Amino acid sequence: MPENTLNGMLDVCKERGYTSNDAVAKLRGILHMKKIGHTGTLDPEAEGVLPVCLCNGTKLVSLIEDTDKEYSAVLRLGITTDTQDLAPGAKMLSSVPDEEVLRKVTPEMVRQTAGMFVGEISQVPPMYSAVRVNGKRLYELAREGKTVERAARTIRIYEIEITDIDLPRVTMRVRCSKGTYIRTLCNDIGERLGVGGVMEHLVRTRVGMFRLENAVTLGELEERMKRAEAEGKEKYAYVRSLVQPVEAFFSECPAVRTLKESDVHLRNGNALAGADLTEGRVPESADGRIRVYDSQGVFTAVYGPEPGSGKIRPVKMFL
Repeated sequence: MPENTLNGMLDVCKERGYTSNDAVAKLRGILHMKKIGHTGTLDPEAEGVLPVCLCNGTKLVSLIEDTDKEYSAVLRLGITTDTQDLAPGAKMLSSVPDEEVLRKVTPEMVRQTAGMFVGEISQVPPMYSAVRVNGKRLYELAREGKTVERAARTIRIYEIEITDIDLPRVTMRVRCSKGTYIRTLCNDIGERLGVGGVMEHLVRTRVGMFRLENAVTLGELEERMKRAEAEGKEKYAYVRSLVQPVEAFFSECPAVRTLKESDVHLRNGNALAGADLTEGRVPESADGRIRVYDSQGVFTAVYGPEPGSGKIRPVKMFL
């Protein structure tokens, strides 16, 4: 069992046709591990980067979820649906003939309209989403034929790059904050253009430090492990080579090491002063986070400043 050796983060490429939870369930079966968590839901018809955390790495889930994301999306103008995409079962709400879309919309209008959504904006979550309202998921209510009021959320679109226009289709790269629904962005751009729009295709290309070009599909992972086992090799060697250690997530934070006599303070989650560290001082940190290793060089915690004391206190322990 690899439970004690596979601590960290794995960059998975989720394929179309199943949910993020399905992907985690399948990965549990492949790795024979229970403690696995994903870091941000992708719709079943979407594909791309789905970072998963293993064992102690699951403590990173909320931190990875907070990082910015990047997508490649195809907006199909002239159509609206109840799900804001073209997923199987989506109900058509309106349809504008392609000829009319071409008559009403120009490439320049598309670029100008998309640019209006860059910055801090309010976005109403779609009914077909995992947001909870009064204890129920919105998609559960939607499947019951109910529509409820949803509070708008503040999100940030850092960048929209139009990479191709072949009306009625528009391909764009979107870099955004957590909580952004690309389906809703497509719907809102189409609405602003006066012809409606849906998301036709979506690939998540990046989540923070995780990139599509480094991601592995579950099929590939399973096949490599089976092949290794058939050849009498250590079957977990391949996945181990892909797992990034927990401290890699904090690679841009300064690192310190405790003195041997201060290891017990570190393991107990006590505050640390410069005198507890081999460096003899507490370093400055741009974001306030500091990687802390014990005297043997084992990554143990992330600390942050304790105001007014000159000491640092634990933000998150990784024992």
